[in-house]
Amino acid sequence: MKIAFLAPDEGMLATAQAVLAAEHGDVAVRLGLLSAGVTVARDLVAGGVEIIITRGGTASAIRDAGLAVSIVEVSITGFDLIRAVEKARAFSSNIAVVAFPSMVMGIDCLAPILEVNLRNYIINSEFEAEANVKRAFADGADVVIGGVITAKVAALHGIPAVFIESGAEGIIQAVQEAKRLAQARKLEKVKAGLVKTVLDYAYEGVISVDHTGRVTVFNPVAQRLTGIDEARAVGCPISEVWPELKLADVLRTGRDDLDHLLRVKGKRILCNKIPIKVSGQVAGAVANFQDVSKIQQMEERIRREIYASGHVASFTFDDVLGHTPIIENTLRMAKEFAATQSAVLILGETGTGKEVFAQSIHNHSQRAGGPFVAINCAALPSQILESELFGYVGGAFTGAMREGRPGLFEVAHRGTIFLDEIAEMDLATQGKLLRVLQEKKVMRLGSDKVIPVNVRVIAATNRTLKQMVSQNNFRADLYYRLNVLRLRVPPLRERLADIPVYARYFLARYTAATDRRLAFTDDALDLLARYPWPGNIRELENTVERIAVVCREGKATATVVAEMLADEQEPGISPFLLENESEEIKKALAATRGKYGEAARLLGISRSTLWRRIKKMSGK
Repeated sequence: MKIAFLAPDEGMLATAQAVLAAEHGDVAVRLGLLSAGVTVARDLVAGGVEIIITRGGTASAIRDAGLAVSIVEVSITGFDLIRAVEKARAFSSNIAVVAFPSMVMGIDCLAPILEVNLRNYIINSEFEAEANVKRAFADGADVVIGGVITAKVAALHGIPAVFIESGAEGIIQAVQEAKRLAQARKLEKVKAGLVKTVLDYAYEGVISVDHTGRVTVFNPVAQRLTGIDEARAVGCPISEVWPELKLADVLRTGRDDLDHLLRVKGKRILCNKIPIKVSGQVAGAVANFQDVSKIQQMEERIRREIYASGHVASFTFDDVLGHTPIIENTLRMAKEFAATQSAVLILGETGTGKEVFAQSIHNHSQRAGGPFVAINCAALPSQILESELFGYVGGAFTGAMREGRPGLFEVAHRGTIFLDEIAEMDLATQGKLLRVLQEKKVMRLGSDKVIPVNVRVIAATNRTLKQMVSQNNFRADLYYRLNVLRLRVPPLRERLADIPVYARYFLARYTAATDRRLAFTDDALDLLARYPWPGNIRELENTVERIAVVCREGKATATVVAEMLADEQEPGISPFLLENESEEIKKALAATRGKYGEAARLLGISRSTLWRRIKKMSGK
């Protein structure tokens, strides 16, 4: 920060140059008195000087000129005054003091000490000097003391005068004070720069006013939201700049006004207004506000980044294998459902891949960028299920986390929630779920506040919900709310031609990490295709995984498959001897080229049982 010393006369100029040369060479020293000093000061300010050191009338003149510069006055010390009075006493003991107030403070106390008669004539501008010098001599003074202007006026009229010189100690003291001021101003600039940066890059609009209601801060976000330019707003009454804000009411009442909704240029704005108090008195007010749509976007991003990290749909429609007409029709219908926002109810037996379809619908929809949250309604007790779905506040129940927890509906905001085994949900929880689906709002356990949620619901069950409704085991209103779009996933027995496709896929997956190249024989695939698969795709996958583990040869034969399938059955029960027993035995013998032992293993029965069945067939 640049500092300049402005000397009123040649004598002080020389003294200042000599005193400051050693330790304060960074301070510029210039000559300038009163109005001439203002001109010099104006040039210094234009050159970047922020602090000017001067004294007396020159200091007053610069202040009156309104220059954007700080003034530090050179103090007239007691030694300076004593030296001046002693010089004047050489002329006479009747001494008049004609000077600016700051130059002669405390000079009265010197009169009895130095045994002189002192009379003060205070001036506030250079134009008062001549009249006061004349009045002093008219009042009986023999000599005057004062500053440069007083000495010049006295010389014009032939009147003895003594100039009050500033000693080295006064000059040094003034420079030190100026440098302390410069350091303080530097710190203030850093703080002001920090505050300005914070305000300029804040997400919120910020407007502040002083105690008179005039705008002191109007940050860029406030400009953008209101369409009002900062240059036009700062310094003007807030009641003229933005009357709808009513910030003057906060100045008057001294009370907060929080969560106030305004509409500005077609946008909804959430505004908080707070008084600024200093020592208990209202010194101003500040308003901060945000575009509601921006708040919603930030909330969505936070939810996605914090809560949805583990809620991602990994399956797509490409993961649904098979080319039978029934599965292709199911895929076509699921893709059509994905293009809507309506609830989907997926029906299907255990293991048919209902969650694969749920995830695929999510990934094929406009919500693909949002979270996919899945929960098995049969896996949790009703109270825990309720807290998982809707969340809770701290202390809502014994064992609750102190800070509370968001529910899965909140986590799934702008995404999809998959409610698997929805039929296992108790009636009380069904009622709360229905309210969420109808109102699109959720209330945490123990709270009285509602939280808006934007969630698509996909539910799944392996039970007949309509029958449960008739038996009063499932709410009819919830059933109709969920049953907007119904998707039936067919079991494997209805798509036999797809079984070899799945079998080859699973076998390749489970042998990919090994150096074995394992494949099914045609007989093995035929055997797999004839099995009813009550556990559907999940059972088929588990069976193929076991085959991949136990089979050491290059081919997975029908014999191996039969052994794996026999392990699934209860003792003495064959998965193949269902209705057409004789036909199945003939197929097994044909597949094993008449080898009874292999045929028995293929059928999952003992060799003796096979002989008895064949004899029974022959008897017919």
